[in-house]
Amino acid sequence: MIRFLILLWVALTLVAGRADAHDLRPAYLSITESAPSVYAVLWKAPAMGERRLAVYPQLPQSVTEPTPREGVILNDAYIERWSVHAVKGFAGETITFDGLPESRTDVLVRVQRLNGEVSTARLTPASPSWTVPAASGWQQVAATYVWLGVEHILFGVDHLLFVLALILLAGSWQRIAVTITAFTAAHSITLGAATLGYLNVPAPPVEAAIALSIVLVAVEIVKSRRGQMSLTARWPWLVAFAFGLLHGLGFAGALSEIGLPHHAIPVALLFFNIGVELGQLAFAVAVLAAFRILGRLSNGVLRSQANAPNDWARAAAAYCIGGVASFWLIERVGGFWA
Repeated sequence: MIRFLILLWVALTLVAGRADAHDLRPAYLSITESAPSVYAVLWKAPAMGERRLAVYPQLPQSVTEPTPREGVILNDAYIERWSVHAVKGFAGETITFDGLPESRTDVLVRVQRLNGEVSTARLTPASPSWTVPAASGWQQVAATYVWLGVEHILFGVDHLLFVLALILLAGSWQRIAVTITAFTAAHSITLGAATLGYLNVPAPPVEAAIALSIVLVAVEIVKSRRGQMSLTARWPWLVAFAFGLLHGLGFAGALSEIGLPHHAIPVALLFFNIGVELGQLAFAVAVLAAFRILGRLSNGVLRSQANAPNDWARAAAAYCIGGVASFWLIERVGGFWA
């Protein structure tokens, strides 16, 4: 078990160092018709420093580019804008992404016509090209955004650490279910409000506050082990709801980078939330299954009550989580003046 905890600490430390490496974020291609046969193109790809994701959009051969492309690296993303002429439009035409099969990311593509009709698609390394349909219905939007929600939570290491801390604090299946539901309800509120423009909070303070929320929950786990049953330990759903409002702003920042289809904003928001919830539930089930397996392998070192680790193991995990989150907090606060 000691070896397991050492490996856990090393893994979390490595994750902390790569938590801001956005090569797993989806890239984004937006093609918007601004006048008949004239389209404004926006290409956004993850970047680290001066290095950008080596994925390049290839538009149909029928499309001409009268203006040169202009690219800049801004806020960990490579952004390129240009205009094109497409006399035939994009319906029935194929868009391909060179380099996507060799990458580890997806691409969200959005094509908007002058009449307001929108087509969206999510391309993967296994499927790097897309033939644009005449228009997309709500089913296509739902499928695209539910997968984006799942991917965002599963690749959002800070959000996953917070969920893990909530699981350790709650303990039993029933308390875990209520706590995660409260977290989902809260972040759905602020996600919707921020995405629709009712809330506008700068991203750097939000990211720092998210790291602080993980530290605070880790501290509560240690306190509960020592017998200091605070309000947080008694009602973990309460802190999950309070901090869930904060995490929703983080989700909104990621969603604003991707964008929403104007013709189906409620559908996209709903299914992005559903995707986030599915990702959380899958993670929670995996964690509880791991606790059960470790309990059986350790021949009694872990007790299986409610599938939770015993007190000393909970404390060790809490210190690991709190240490990583503290590193993030210092790094993100330091970034205010970078």
